[in-house]
Amino acid sequence: MDKVRIKLELAIVLALSLGASAIYSLISIVARLTDETSLAQQTATINRQLSDRQWLDFSYQFFGIALGLAPVALVLYLLWEKKKSPFDLIGLNLNEPGRDIWRGTWIAALIGIPGLGLYLVSRQLGLSAEVIPAAVGEYWWTVPMLLFAAVRASLLEEVIVVGYFFNRLSRLGFSIKSQVFISALLRGSYHLYQGFGGFIGNFLMGLLFGYLYQRWGRVMPLVVAHFVLDAAIFVGYAALKDVLTFL
Repeated sequence: MDKVRIKLELAIVLALSLGASAIYSLISIVARLTDETSLAQQTATINRQLSDRQWLDFSYQFFGIALGLAPVALVLYLLWEKKKSPFDLIGLNLNEPGRDIWRGTWIAALIGIPGLGLYLVSRQLGLSAEVIPAAVGEYWWTVPMLLFAAVRASLLEEVIVVGYFFNRLSRLGFSIKSQVFISALLRGSYHLYQGFGGFIGNFLMGLLFGYLYQRWGRVMPLVVAHFVLDAAIFVGYAALKDVLTFL
């Protein structure tokens, strides 16, 4: 595949997934900064109720998450080589389950507490909106759906922004440092809708994830770490939202 085709492919994939999210986030932060209400007094909701009727809410939530995984399937197809599956190429497999879970768990622990601290500081400085991880209805399927949302987010971001992105940037001749930086910049940009704290925190997370991927050659520990973080935030907030008003 020549470089022109790789660039076109990258543009199409990003336009269908996180590149579009980055554009909308840029528009969102401009809208927030030009609003009469200060950024610190605004809110950014990640998972919200989509209908007052339970069966409709379930349908919207489930198919929204399931169809949101289509870009992941697309990049895995594009990474498919004759002699190597895309799962083996980027390390998205179950060849090292114990090690992947261990690595993912300690990465989540390493990021979680400093990330919360950064969010609280940015809120105090007026640099971030109040992030509401879950504003959903209380049904029997709420927790499974939030976990499903965490799966979607972890696969979408790590497979595309790390596994696929690094592969294509490498084929375009970018250095390892450039790959890590560009990937982290993209990760931070599509979180700008949360404010500058979300950008900074996710940019730093992207630098760490990029470094670890280059070192291990496996995206699976990053998927595990991302899932653990999002699952804890989504489900934890939904369960404890009434006692977290101080945030």
